Amino acid sequence: MKEDILLAEEAEPPSPQLLHQVSGQTLYNLPFFAENPQTAAFRKQFYPKISTAQWNDWRWQLRNRITQASQLERIIRLSDDERAAILGERGLPLSITPYYASLLDARDPAQPIRRTVVPTCGEHLRSPGEQQDPLGEESHSPVPGLVHRYPDRVLFLVTDFCSNYCRYCTRSRLVGKTCQQRFNMTQWKKAIAYIAATPAIRDVLLSGGDPLTLPDDKLEWLLSQLRQIPHVEMVRIGTKVPVVLPQRITPDLVAMLRRFHPLWMSIHFTHPAELTPETTQALERLADAGIPLGSQTVLLAGINDSVPTMTALYQGLVRRRVKPYYLYQCDPILGSAHFRTPVARGLEIYQGLRGHTTGYAVPTYVIDAPGGGGKIPLLPETVMGRDGSDLLLKNYEGRIFRYPDVIPAAGPACN
Repeated sequence: MKEDILLAEEAEPPSPQLLHQVSGQTLYNLPFFAENPQTAAFRKQFYPKISTAQWNDWRWQLRNRITQASQLERIIRLSDDERAAILGERGLPLSITPYYASLLDARDPAQPIRRTVVPTCGEHLRSPGEQQDPLGEESHSPVPGLVHRYPDRVLFLVTDFCSNYCRYCTRSRLVGKTCQQRFNMTQWKKAIAYIAATPAIRDVLLSGGDPLTLPDDKLEWLLSQLRQIPHVEMVRIGTKVPVVLPQRITPDLVAMLRRFHPLWMSIHFTHPAELTPETTQALERLADAGIPLGSQTVLLAGINDSVPTMTALYQGLVRRRVKPYYLYQCDPILGSAHFRTPVARGLEIYQGLRGHTTGYAVPTYVIDAPGGGGKIPLLPETVMGRDGSDLLLKNYEGRIFRYPDVIPAAGPACN
């Protein structure tokens, strides 16, 4: 079966000197990104010969991902645990874009976003209930690369490549096996044929890997094929690219995407430290193109499992026109015990958000049920029982209120 390598050499974006020639344009249309001070200092120290144009070229970022311990050790002080996880007999795969590496704390292994991308030996531990494919995706796959779990929608895994490897990834069985961008056109066509032959499917979610690591022309081909299927009403893209590789959100990409409305995007955010000027600019480009943006966040122990952290993240997202959509209980993949929190902690966080901030900033807390049961919402108890015909309800402050839950008997009609 033929696999095509996608990492093509293309022209770099224009030099920042063009700023003086395009001063009348809005910022989101420019080919370069505002740079946060931490990233600017990082680039000056570790990439002094790299031009602003190169740094803002998403292809350069992909070509220069950090995939080896020697590369990572050049920019952060690895702990013994981290070094053993990467260099030991069962060395774990590693991939971090230079941009995202600029956000890591060089001295603190406990920094939240550092823990999400730098391996530790906890990933080698196996705990009861953990599985390689906890969501049972492979058992719901009618053709390779397609998961049909819900009646009216499918998950289309279009690539096994990500620019960053999240240490808690649900699909770690697929992602991280290669350092090259790949897709399989034969597999794509079989999946598209299945969708076209199944009229019940009205919603297609493109995921992977990360679909936005595909070149524009390959992604455009996929979207155009799906748009030709009459019963496909909407397409969604699941991605972490605006967070870890915001340079990918180019004006050309956005112009292409807006031709395929209704198109939605679910973006994987983890921590408020990810809300940089670069990511903000990427989100502005997508939102201004009319693409509804939602966020999906995995609840992770010691990383984002506090009310202040989640409040800062979700309020920051709403300010950037991103609706917090799902808060996921961490899936029980192999070696994930050190990331998973008790469900009671997630309910505490939900309770600390509900009523204390705008409803737009409160996601649905869910478990994606092991074995393929789908997403099941988790909610604090609010219906406390009944007193006669009154329903007893508990609000966000813990106070009890009554609602007259009775339907009066029908009286005589008015003449």
